[in-house]
Amino acid sequence: MSDAPLLHAINIHKRFGSNEVLKGIDLDVARGEVVALVGSSGSGKTTFLRCVNMLEEYHEGQILLDGESIGYRVTNGARKRLPEHRIEAQRARIGIVFQSFNLLPHLTAEQNITLGLTKVMGRSKPEARDIAARWLERVGLAERRNYYPYQLSGGQQQRVAIARRRRGAKARAVRRSNFGARSRAGWRGAGRDAYLAEAGMTMLVVSHEMLFVRAVASRVVFLEQGRVAEQGAPEELFRNPSSERLRIFLGRFHQVFR
Repeated sequence: MSDAPLLHAINIHKRFGSNEVLKGIDLDVARGEVVALVGSSGSGKTTFLRCVNMLEEYHEGQILLDGESIGYRVTNGARKRLPEHRIEAQRARIGIVFQSFNLLPHLTAEQNITLGLTKVMGRSKPEARDIAARWLERVGLAERRNYYPYQLSGGQQQRVAIARRRRGAKARAVRRSNFGARSRAGWRGAGRDAYLAEAGMTMLVVSHEMLFVRAVASRVVFLEQGRVAEQGAPEELFRNPSSERLRIFLGRFHQVFR
């Protein structure tokens, strides 16, 4: 297996009119790594996540997934946007799960997964059911394959959404932000149950829940005004922040350090 990062972002810039939101982000994500992006509102976390999946165009730099340039072809230093069908194919390899899971309420967990496999990817129904069964087993929901979304907890719905978006994706981008206050032990359990790390997926997570981040992330990246200001292992970063900005930010989350 290659030692090269699965996700390699180089000098990413993104502007909305005259407002430069991303100001040269460099970020590598290794295979199987769970990287959490944290920072104040407006720091660029979600914008960067959307650029990775080409839900937003980025104006400078390059994003590589397993060596393939995402969204653009770069020739002699010049960038040209790829045709839309190529970008759609790339999006299929980079699953993204937002806080609202968008499960279809009239379909079971299994049917929510098989629908895209049969209608979008052209898989046969038996093959789609086999894939769904495998991923529901992997995220710990095999016994709930015939449950409807209203019969599942929020965390279970997210696991179905992760399984649904897997579909051969090499990397996964997740936004998880408002799941309420829980104990540290509860968040660690939620991280295990959600299979974010244990499923072996490569994860790029945006979250405002520091207990969740501390439980599941192998590395935390602190963004400040569109730049990577500091990064490191959760225990190290949360207990010994190097910058005053990060100390101020973490000061809002006293429960993380008890």
